[in-house]
Amino acid sequence: DDENINSQPFMRWRERYLYVMEGVNKAAARTGSVKGSYLNVTAATMEEMYARAAFAKEIGSVIIMIDLIIGYAAIQTIAYWARNNDMILHLHRAGHSTYTRQKTHGINFRVI
Repeated sequence: DDENINSQPFMRWRERYLYVMEGVNKAAARTGSVKGSYLNVTAATMEEMYARAAFAKEIGSVIIMIDLIIGYAAIQTIAYWARNNDMILHLHRAGHSTYTRQKTHGINFRVI
């Protein structure tokens, strides 16, 4: 799932998840090997991220993705959710340049 898509009018997250998982399931059935996709659950609120993550799990996904730009507390919170729900969590570095680009402020991305 592209980190910048989120839920734009031309591609809403719920329909995209269903479409992607249909493809994942077809590919797994045809090849006999495990397939997957990183479904991006990044949203404006934790409640919305929980809803997206729960739906991803409900339709058979085992991995979700968030953008680091959501902030450290939100990252930790969704990490606890993923651990408690037996989901793999991928953190995408989308947006990191907003706080790592300038050499005179911010932090080094390697610290994260």
